[in-house]
Amino acid sequence: MSVETITLGCRLNFAESETIARSAPAQEDWIIVNSCAVTNEALRQTRQEIRRAHRRRPDAKILVTGCAAELEPSSFSAMAGVSRVVGNAGKLNSLAANDVMPPAPSGFMGHVRSFVAIQTGCDHRCTFCSIWQARGPSVSLPVEAIRDAVAREIDRGAMELVLTGVDITDYEGGLGKLCARLLASEPRLTRLRLSSLDSIEIDDALMELIAGEPRLMPHFHLSLQAGDDMILKRMKRRHSRADAVRTVQRIKNARPEATIGADMIAGFPTETEEMAINSLRLLEDCDVIATHVFPFSPRPGTPAARMPQLPREMVKARAARLRQAAAERRDHWLESLIGTHQPLLIENNGKGHTDHFAPVTIDGAIRGEAGTARVTGREGATLKAAWA
Repeated sequence: MSVETITLGCRLNFAESETIARSAPAQEDWIIVNSCAVTNEALRQTRQEIRRAHRRRPDAKILVTGCAAELEPSSFSAMAGVSRVVGNAGKLNSLAANDVMPPAPSGFMGHVRSFVAIQTGCDHRCTFCSIWQARGPSVSLPVEAIRDAVAREIDRGAMELVLTGVDITDYEGGLGKLCARLLASEPRLTRLRLSSLDSIEIDDALMELIAGEPRLMPHFHLSLQAGDDMILKRMKRRHSRADAVRTVQRIKNARPEATIGADMIAGFPTETEEMAINSLRLLEDCDVIATHVFPFSPRPGTPAARMPQLPREMVKARAARLRQAAAERRDHWLESLIGTHQPLLIENNGKGHTDHFAPVTIDGAIRGEAGTARVTGREGATLKAAWA
């Protein structure tokens, strides 16, 4: 008997999938499909994965959970092979034998890097987003539960922990203070990363850690979404273009070697060519070297779905242009690392990431090795290196 996880979407989902899998009955075959609903494409991929899983393992029971299951439960219940559909509220106990209080979700398929959830839900109402409907209001997990989850993952072999959630900068009491408490209470926590940050919510305590705590890894992924003030206003984002640039400058002033990632949406309703160019230019203005570009996808029931839509071909073209610009910036950054010495962690045999989250391979390196390596070259999007 076995339990398989198929996870779509955010890092929070990965942590939750592992928590669900650990509670599954040992005598039953289950496939856990933890779904995403951030875009229409994510919904399509969820259905595709369910069909594939059923064809591959027709005798296994399929659990569908996550945001898509929360928003469209009946459509998934009707799919062949699906035995159970559970929304987000009950997902952590969806396969458990009893209804005990689940721990803070954590794990990532036994990898050296592991995710620990610190909160879920969102109190904001961005006009393009339906995740607040699927996840509910922002709820912060207790510090004690998070601390226990961190210790548990380190006991399982994790050498790097990533704090994750829907809106982690909204953590009650402050994300910076939480990080400081975790680092102080767990000396074995030598590498801490943060998942996507809302730039307007970065607090002074977190900025102090960025400046002075070497165990906090120097790569920060920001939820920027657009680089035009009118589009940001129509998205109902709470920051301006100038705010985004100022936040990045604060990070760079605090830690000059820090690298920046960003989520961006292309082709938002009413976006003119000039507005799109403003978003394109934001990549340079914020020195972004890792970009997740999403073509705008109208989600049912959201204000943006009722706004004047751009032609789909235009949306796709603007997304492609933004991705191309992002790829060129990333290529330039990777090239600039050749010949340098970089601290890094090997996560699987021969493969890992630098502290700044550049993918790297070292021939013969084994899982869990950490140290400083010299970058000798590049193969596609991956750096080649040798231990220094």
